[in-house]
Amino acid sequence: MNGAEIGAIAHLYRGEVYRSTMWRTRLDNTTNWAVVTLGVALSISYASPDASPLPLVLVGILIILFLMLEARRYRYFNVWRARARWMEVNFYVPLLRDGDLRLEENWQRTLAGDYEFPAYHVSSLAAIGRRIRRNYLWILLIQTLAYVGKLVVHPFPVRTAEELLLRADIGPIPGALVLLIGAVYLASWVWIALWSMRSDAARTRIRSPGSSMG
Repeated sequence: MNGAEIGAIAHLYRGEVYRSTMWRTRLDNTTNWAVVTLGVALSISYASPDASPLPLVLVGILIILFLMLEARRYRYFNVWRARARWMEVNFYVPLLRDGDLRLEENWQRTLAGDYEFPAYHVSSLAAIGRRIRRNYLWILLIQTLAYVGKLVVHPFPVRTAEELLLRADIGPIPGALVLLIGAVYLASWVWIALWSMRSDAARTRIRSPGSSMG
């Protein structure tokens, strides 16, 4: 590999780092939107003892929307990050440590294939699970605790389970059903987070060093 080719690799690496940085910023934006909307819902529901807890339920729809959008962005980010990391491990590390480009390992073919036939490196479900583990689990827990706290405390401390269920009523929908849906809602996201964690761990164990970039 001559100097011109090494320079081209350097420019390619810089471009991938730039793209991964830009998409990382977009991930932060969607997380910020979720936090802000949850904060607005908290402010409305806790504005007075007689305020409705319904905004804390409805904000869950927006949180799901932001989570899906962030998972999609994460799949793009993961492509640029994986390419940059691949060049770091196979090009820059050997060059800096041993002065060896390791051209015999054909790592360039893997990188070239990824450019020729671009594809996501993680599934949508895995991306959702990773974003839940990084940020959204805490957002969902705060939403749940705030909602339950609102039912328990306002307009005065709850005294019986029947009273708690009555406070959870949403129009014709009984409180027991509302709480059940909420429990399934939270448990589903927790399950996806745990599944993705186990899936990532299994993928790391079985993956050979030159098998993939993601």
